Amino acid sequence: MVLPLLVASGFVLALLVPLARRWLGRYAIAVFVALPVVLVVLLVSLAGGVIEGAAVRWEVEWIRQLHLSLAFSLDGLSLLFALLISGVGASVILYAERYLHGHPEIGRFHALTLAFMASMLGLVLADNLLLLLVFWGLTGVTSYLLIGFEHTVGSSRLSAQQALIVTASGELAMLAGLVLLGFAAGTFTLSGLGMAGEAIRDDLPYTLFVVLILLGALAKSAQFPFHFWLPNAMAAPTPVSAYLHSATMVTAGVYLLARLTPVLGGTELWTVVLTVSGGLTMLIGNVLALRQHDLKLVLAYSTVGALGTMVLLIGLGSDTAFVAAMALLLAHALYKAGLFLVTGSVDHVTGTRELDRVSGLVRVMPVTAAAAVLGALSMAGIPPLIGFAAKELGLKSSLAMESSSLIVTGALVVAGAATVGVAAIASLGPFSGGLRTPREGGHEPHPTMWLGPLALGVVGLLAGLLPALGSGPLVVAAADAIGGGSPGYGVEPWYGVELALALSVLSIAAGAIVFWRRLDARAGVRRLDMGHRIGPERAYVSLERGMLQAARRLTTLLQNGRLRIYLLVVVATLATLVWSSLLWAGGVPPIDLSWDLYPWEAIVAVLIAGGALAAVTSRSRLGAVTALGLVGYGIALVYVLFSAPDLAIAQILVETLTVLLFVLVFYHMPRFGADTARGSRLRDGAIAISAGLLVTVFVLAATSSPSDPISEFFLASSQPLAKGQNVVNAIIVDFRSLDTLAEVAVLAIAGFGVYALLKLRARRRGEEDRA
Repeated sequence: MVLPLLVASGFVLALLVPLARRWLGRYAIAVFVALPVVLVVLLVSLAGGVIEGAAVRWEVEWIRQLHLSLAFSLDGLSLLFALLISGVGASVILYAERYLHGHPEIGRFHALTLAFMASMLGLVLADNLLLLLVFWGLTGVTSYLLIGFEHTVGSSRLSAQQALIVTASGELAMLAGLVLLGFAAGTFTLSGLGMAGEAIRDDLPYTLFVVLILLGALAKSAQFPFHFWLPNAMAAPTPVSAYLHSATMVTAGVYLLARLTPVLGGTELWTVVLTVSGGLTMLIGNVLALRQHDLKLVLAYSTVGALGTMVLLIGLGSDTAFVAAMALLLAHALYKAGLFLVTGSVDHVTGTRELDRVSGLVRVMPVTAAAAVLGALSMAGIPPLIGFAAKELGLKSSLAMESSSLIVTGALVVAGAATVGVAAIASLGPFSGGLRTPREGGHEPHPTMWLGPLALGVVGLLAGLLPALGSGPLVVAAADAIGGGSPGYGVEPWYGVELALALSVLSIAAGAIVFWRRLDARAGVRRLDMGHRIGPERAYVSLERGMLQAARRLTTLLQNGRLRIYLLVVVATLATLVWSSLLWAGGVPPIDLSWDLYPWEAIVAVLIAGGALAAVTSRSRLGAVTALGLVGYGIALVYVLFSAPDLAIAQILVETLTVLLFVLVFYHMPRFGADTARGSRLRDGAIAISAGLLVTVFVLAATSSPSDPISEFFLASSQPLAKGQNVVNAIIVDFRSLDTLAEVAVLAIAGFGVYALLKLRARRRGEEDRA
């Protein structure tokens, strides 16, 4: 029961944020920070058994026929992610309280952060594909609100919109892919998918659902060609960037790829897509980081590069590569979150993040500078920090490849050199040299603003220096959950003198040169970067503009305010689609044209047909309304003849009300026959005949085919399936639940519309009174 409580607690506290701030005032932050700290403690208490291989699982079945269940599972992979989500979340929440001090919407920030944290925990703990999709969508919505937190700023709104569109588009593709995967495997349980791995990989639609799933995962983790949205999301407040873009949201795609590797991995398609997309993203992100002036953008592009490295390592598919990917995940979450928070402190103290305007801040911000150095050393892969182990293991896994080893290893060395240069720029750039700042009298920020990044830096140091205390077994357990075997390497503070170390030293030396010649490197990268002219972001902008233009033209054509056009389009579309489906399926189903017709039934049928003919041929509005009334009352007679008096009464009331409404609005309607040219009449007549013939065919086919009365099914199934004695209630609430939900939604929307109109009328009346 502890797993659902881990997830639900964040949502509950998010709802209670306004009350907590009202009752506890400035002490409410203690409650907000205490929750993720308690979650870390609970996860650590479960870690021993999980690392030994005893996964914790909790499940409650919901709808068996749809494979829906509330299932959560904690294994090595989800444990690593959950610890990072909770631990980094505590640091960010504590930091944000001072960073956003005095902001009128700080309560909303904490509520959204807690809801996002709970959504991420639900995502990594979910043991059901459909449940995972629910939390995946919640992370998208909450991250959209966090990126656009400063909603009065246009750039924040646009950045949030772009992030949502790109990730949600991938999510829609992933939805289809995961559903196909679940049906192909015969189970939607993540823990049960591994047993169907071989069958799934041999299945015919494997390529289809792999491509769909990869679209969602790569878009979420900002992989090429979707990498452009993450740097643009830096319009968010710095604590948001530290949380979403280091340890949580952007690693969701990495988590999904790692989780599905035992099921979908091992094929050429999986390996090629992940290594190519990850490799390109790694190079693009780390190299483009060198051309940035804004310290936050430097870190954002390097984040793209680090995510690409993780995807590349997962794509390599070896046990060592899996350990390297998980070690890099841990190292990146620690050093990148810390460096983002350091960037926020620099901005908070100096009023700028521009690297050309600040330097020598170590004199006024020594503790913050220490946190920056710790994070940068891990980022550069300097021993004995955890980043060194991640880099060494990555190089070892690439050197062990049977093919393309030289290409992958060379790419890792180049990306590593750029990463070292970026790490030096992010740490030495603002803090070394002579003191220079736009503001006078710089100082160390409030302790809550340096405690988090310093703690993250120290954890990164201890994780690399003393891996046996926790980081080593944790990383290996996560890698075991991906590969299902015993990795050849674990996290160590030192791996000895070998080729991987030589390549690591080479990348460090090259990175030092890059930092030394950083102005030349920035200019060179700027000359090479053509992404703003021909890259994916340019394609996104062009596609967005084209869609808006197409939407305007389509709206002008269809949503023109004329009811008859709306009816024409709906009926014509329905008739075309259904007739096409019938012809595609082999034609009209068999129809039995024999029937027993009583004289009074024939009289009513002639009455209805005559009324319909009179309505379409009438030359006066009053005659057309009268003829329509005749049709309606004739249908009421049909209900009476077939023992449905309740329907007859409803029909009579509706027809009476319709006739009265027509009469009341006569003077407000356009001239009768104004839009009834001969061509329009012929077109409308053809569509009406086609739709009427379609309904007739379906009714005759339904009455011609032998079938058991549906009432018998409901009577027999109400108790065993719906657990209800009242059959009518069971039909409405269970068997037709989605239909009932739609009807309730329509009524709610109509109610909101009426309420809005009443409020608008009252407001206008008040304005007129004041005038």
